[in-house]
Amino acid sequence: MRRAVPIPLIDPFDRRVKDLRISITDRCNFRCTYCMPAEGMKWLPRDEVLTYEEIARIARVCVERFGFEAIRLTGGEPLVRSHIVRLVELLAPLGADLALTTNGVKLPELAHDLVAAGLQRINVSLDSLRRERFLALTRRDELDRVIAGIDAALDAGLAPVKLNTVVIRGVNDDEVAELAGFGRDRGIGVRFIEFMPLDADGQWSTNQVVPAEEILERVHAEYPLVGWPRRLEGHGVEPAQRFAYADGRGDVGVIASVTEPFCESCDRVRVTAEGRFRTCLFAVEEFDLRAILRSGAAPDDLGPDGLGPADSGLAAPDLDDRLADAIAAAVGTKWAGHSIGAADFVRPDRSMSQIGG
Repeated sequence: MRRAVPIPLIDPFDRRVKDLRISITDRCNFRCTYCMPAEGMKWLPRDEVLTYEEIARIARVCVERFGFEAIRLTGGEPLVRSHIVRLVELLAPLGADLALTTNGVKLPELAHDLVAAGLQRINVSLDSLRRERFLALTRRDELDRVIAGIDAALDAGLAPVKLNTVVIRGVNDDEVAELAGFGRDRGIGVRFIEFMPLDADGQWSTNQVVPAEEILERVHAEYPLVGWPRRLEGHGVEPAQRFAYADGRGDVGVIASVTEPFCESCDRVRVTAEGRFRTCLFAVEEFDLRAILRSGAAPDDLGPDGLGPADSGLAAPDLDDRLADAIAAAVGTKWAGHSIGAADFVRPDRSMSQIGG
């Protein structure tokens, strides 16, 4: 049977949506200060988290019906969920660019298996190279394991491997050049991210934000960049604006979500671990895909550790149609931008770990 040609999904501002971010768990083995409280997180019950088959079904509908080109797995920390290699095996045949964001702690054991299953590229979060500071930021003494995980990802052949570094004024902004040098030494790109208002404690303030231009100035002072200084400019759908090193040793990027928002070119949507569809990281409205997936399914149909089947009572084509209709309707509400810093900005009632990065 001939497969229908995908129909591009266009939002109200004429942006094509084609990048799907899927949180597969709200749990994490770190307690980063800008993401989660030290204690007291209420985890989702297992039966409320999407099974791997449910995740794969949503992804398939996005790829086959709408021509999505990229899928990224996030958390929480995605590698703490059991049998994640199986999920990668389910998603790889879809043919989309398949990536994952992780804190890296479990990569020494999993990197090669993830590559064998079909994972293509990876981002590892690393906010400090100083042990005591790393401990204070993550509340875990795991710096050596994270670095070992980065090396394991490189050894396994993931390409590219990138570092994600959240820069916070007075916390780790003095390490910008040091972290850039770490990336240069290993041949990996560093993506410095402006601190965003998604911390669990709600203590974010603009004076903690280190602007992307200041970050680049600090990098340039140590490792000259091609064409710098110049004003940050539009950069297509990729969130990071990249600058090559003058000596040819790779590049560095900045994600200026606060000071230079890139909402006008956003092509991303998100699904939370319990199946809520979000059209923006800062969205205040969510759309329940899990209810569609499980319409007619009994709780006993859900298998352990997210390994399903969790089949619906609806015929497969009907269920796919309903999912596609719900996704298209949700994208039809996608707003122009998040308005951080504006008087009408409304902070989401979820932290980053509950949404998915």
